[in-house]
Amino acid sequence: MKVVVIGGGAAGFFAAIHCAMANKEAEVVLVEKTDKLLSKIKISGGGRCNVTHACFDLKQLSLAYPRGEKQLKSAFSKFMTSDTVNWFESRGVKLKTEDDGRMFPKTDDSQTVIDCLMKEAKKHKVQIVTGCDIKKIEPEFAGGFTLHTSDNKKMEAARVIVTTGGSPRTEGMNWIKNLGHAIEESVPSLFTFNINDTTLHDLQGISVNPAKVRILDTKLEFGGPVLITHWGLSGPAVLKISSYGARLLAEREYDFQVQINWLNEKKEDVARLELMNLKAANPAKQINTLFPYTLPKRLMNFIFEKAGMTMNSNWGEVSKDDVNRLIQNLLYDTYRVHGKTPFKDEFVTCGGISLDDVNFKNMESKRIKGLYFAGEVLDIDGITGGYNFQAAWTTGYIAGNAAAR
Repeated sequence: MKVVVIGGGAAGFFAAIHCAMANKEAEVVLVEKTDKLLSKIKISGGGRCNVTHACFDLKQLSLAYPRGEKQLKSAFSKFMTSDTVNWFESRGVKLKTEDDGRMFPKTDDSQTVIDCLMKEAKKHKVQIVTGCDIKKIEPEFAGGFTLHTSDNKKMEAARVIVTTGGSPRTEGMNWIKNLGHAIEESVPSLFTFNINDTTLHDLQGISVNPAKVRILDTKLEFGGPVLITHWGLSGPAVLKISSYGARLLAEREYDFQVQINWLNEKKEDVARLELMNLKAANPAKQINTLFPYTLPKRLMNFIFEKAGMTMNSNWGEVSKDDVNRLIQNLLYDTYRVHGKTPFKDEFVTCGGISLDDVNFKNMESKRIKGLYFAGEVLDIDGITGGYNFQAAWTTGYIAGNAAAR
């Protein structure tokens, strides 16, 4: 039996390896259209590879996926975060957990993960073919498939696993759509916010953790680290909003207002009471020696300047209107977003094969028997922090084992 895996990324390698492990008589061939294998692993996590996230509760883990939560809950029951950790560590790739829950190889080198996958593929006799661009999958009446390449060659297969990743354009999925599958529109799902405000750009490099970010006129709101960059805003809180609001923000053509509460959960009435009490009790004290909230100094000066104040003033010089303007800038700092920037080099999309067309018990197409899917080619994407790789390991594991049977 010949099984062809299309796509040389994380999901493709995991599917091919587990297919070969599950059926030693199967001929497993992995084809990649470029000459680069596991390229996303190479660059992820700044070249360290964020293998997964240290979330070991099935329900909590599935909540990290704006698209695919329900389907992945059942998939994770077959291959969970703990299985990923055990799989890599049993093959010599020891993992470590950072404070934010992201898990990396202890070597801090993505090549460690690549070498492990390449070694396992070789060990289990997976054939790897690069520079092979599959343009068409043709199901045969008697069973099996004929695969047509861009250079007019053909390849026969009894089973096919598609792991080609997300496509920047929905049209890039037409070769799957032609098989009768519904395709959800592709839009970016992890991106930072472009803000044309040079005064904010002067604060680049400042990080506040936690702060709360909200998109005005929506229900989108997340707290967490916020990073000011030379083009606008980034950080986990911004990336979470970009993921959950991917389709809505695309519809708005990335033109919207973002509001930041630099004090995270602090409420307006509480902040006003705290500041007015401080003013009443300490009229002779300078603000910069007695301020109740800890924020980076450059950001504090910026916030006070916007309020028409200086931190060198005494509390007795602060008026009620000053306090109101200060609260406005601390709790409701608002900017216009005009566009987006991809998160580092990690291109993630929402969109792809409709989840209604896939049986998540075995990752098989509900429309064509013997055709399987895994990874970001599906309309599945997670928030930043290793979740997208976990979905790739899980769906690749299930598809590989199912195709081997």
